[in-house]
Amino acid sequence: MKKENIIIWGLAVIFAVMMSIPYIIPNTGLLSLFGLIPLLCMERIADLSGKKHIWRYHYSAFVLWNTITTFWVCNATIGGGIFAILANSLQMSLIFGLFRLSKKKFSGSLPYIFLAVTWIAWERFYFDAEISWPWLVLGNSFGRSIWAVQWYEFTGSLGGSLWIWGCNLGLFGLMTSLSDGSWNSFNIKAKTASILGYAMLLTLPIVASISIGKDYENAMSAQEVLPVLIVQPNIDPYNKFQAMTQEQQNAILLSQVESVIKGRKADTCAGPLLVIAPETFTNDIICGDYPRSMTWRRFTGFLKDYPDVNLLFGASSYDYIYSETAPSHNARNIRNGLWVESHNSALMVDGSARTDIFHKSKLVVAVEKTPYPALFCKIDDLLGGVMGRCVGQDEVSLLDVRYRNGEIPVGCAVCYESVYGEYYTDYVRKGARAMTIITNDAWWGDTPGYRQHLSYASLRAIETRRAIARCANTGISAIISPSGEIISQTEWWEPAVLQGSIPLRDDMTFFVEHGDITGRLCTFMFFLLLIALAVRFKTGK
Repeated sequence: MKKENIIIWGLAVIFAVMMSIPYIIPNTGLLSLFGLIPLLCMERIADLSGKKHIWRYHYSAFVLWNTITTFWVCNATIGGGIFAILANSLQMSLIFGLFRLSKKKFSGSLPYIFLAVTWIAWERFYFDAEISWPWLVLGNSFGRSIWAVQWYEFTGSLGGSLWIWGCNLGLFGLMTSLSDGSWNSFNIKAKTASILGYAMLLTLPIVASISIGKDYENAMSAQEVLPVLIVQPNIDPYNKFQAMTQEQQNAILLSQVESVIKGRKADTCAGPLLVIAPETFTNDIICGDYPRSMTWRRFTGFLKDYPDVNLLFGASSYDYIYSETAPSHNARNIRNGLWVESHNSALMVDGSARTDIFHKSKLVVAVEKTPYPALFCKIDDLLGGVMGRCVGQDEVSLLDVRYRNGEIPVGCAVCYESVYGEYYTDYVRKGARAMTIITNDAWWGDTPGYRQHLSYASLRAIETRRAIARCANTGISAIISPSGEIISQTEWWEPAVLQGSIPLRDDMTFFVEHGDITGRLCTFMFFLLLIALAVRFKTGK
C-alpha cells in the first residue's frame, strides 16, 4: 500500500472517531469543532495525489462514523439498522460528491461554503422528508455538552451545525494557506485578522452560552410548578406479553404509583399531580370507545380515589372504520367492510373518566410507518403486511392536566418526536407551559442509543426553555430543566419512581417564535449557488 493510501485511510478513521466521540462521551462536544478537518484533509490529499474514485474514501469514512454512533439500531432490527447506516452514509457522500463537483467551476473558498450550506440545507430537509433519520445532525453533537450551546434558544440545533462547519473550515483554511505557502504572501494585518477572526468564531459562542446560561441557574424555582411522578415499570418489550398479561402490567404500574401517593386520599387540597407512564404501555385502546379498554377502566377507576391526579400514558390505539373501500392507504382490512387504522398515542385520564388523546406524528420508518403509502402499502400487502402503518396527527395538540382550580396545558412528545427541533416548538406555540416525553428505548439494549436520545431532550429544553418530565420504560427517565440540565434521573433497566416538580412558563424563545432561520438561510444560499454552478456548467465558464 502506498504512503498516500495509508494517510488517506488513516484520516478517514480519525475523522470517524473524532466525530463519534461527542455523541458517546459526555462533555466532548467541542471536539466536533475540529472533527471534520481530517475529512477535508483526506479529500485534499487524495485530490493532489491524482486519486480516482475518491468517493470510496469519503463514503467509507461516513459509513464508519454512522456505524460507531448508531450501530445499536441493529439491536432492534438488523436489516433496518444496516439500511440506516448505509443509506444515511450515502446521502452524506452525495453531498460531498456535489462539493467535489463544484470545485470544477468554483474557486477559492466558494466550494467549501457550498459544502457547508448544502450540508445544512440537507439537514433541514431531512427533518421533513418522508424517510427521515436526522439522528446525526451535526448540532446534536452538543447534546451532552449543553454548557456550550445555551444560544440554541435563538438558532436551534442547526445553529450548532453552522458553528461546527465554520470552525472546521476556518482552521482548515489556515492550515491550507500554511501548506501551500500563500500564508507568506499575507501582510501582518491580514494574518492578524485571520487568526483573530478564527479565535472569535471559536470562542464567542462559548462565552455567549455561559452568559445566557446564568439567566437560567434558578429556572427550576419558579413560583408556579407542576408536581410530577414519573413511573419506570421496566418491562422487557421483547417479552412483554409472554412474561405477563396486560392486567399484571397495569397492577405493577399502579402499585408503584400508590406506594408514593397513598397519602393524597385524605388530603383534599393536595393540588395537581401529573403521573407519567411510558410509551406503548398498553395496546388495548379503541379510539372513541375507551370503556372497552381494560387498562382505561383500571386507570380511571384507580384515579377516582385521588382527586386532582392526572395519568399520562402511552398506548397502541386503534380506529375501527366501516367502509366499502379503504378509508386510507394505511388502513388494514380485517374483514369485508371493516378496516383498522393504528396509532402510537399518548392519553391523559383522570378519575372523572375525561380522556385526552394525541397521536404521534413523527413515526419511525418501517417500524411504525410505511413511507409513500400510496405505493409501498400495496407492496406491503403483497408481502403479508410486514411494515408498520401507524397514522399520525396532521399537527400537534396539547393534553390538559385538570384539577379543581383549573387546568395546565402540557405537550407530550412521543419518543422519536423529541429529535425534531422545529416540530417540537409547535407544542409551545400551541400554549404548552411544560413538556413531557414518553419513550421506550429498551429495544436498543444497553448501548449509547438511549443516552443519545436523552441528550437530545436537553437540546429541546434549551430551544424552547420548557422543563421536561421524561418517562422511559426501562430508563433513563429524568427531570430536565429549561437550561437542559438533568436535575434528577433513574438508572437504566431498574424499576423506579421519580418525584419532582417542573416549572411552568409562558414565554417564547426566539427559536420558537421565528423557527429555524439558520436552516432556511442555508437552504436559500444552497439554491443560489446550485443555480450558479449549473449556469457555469452550461456556459462552460
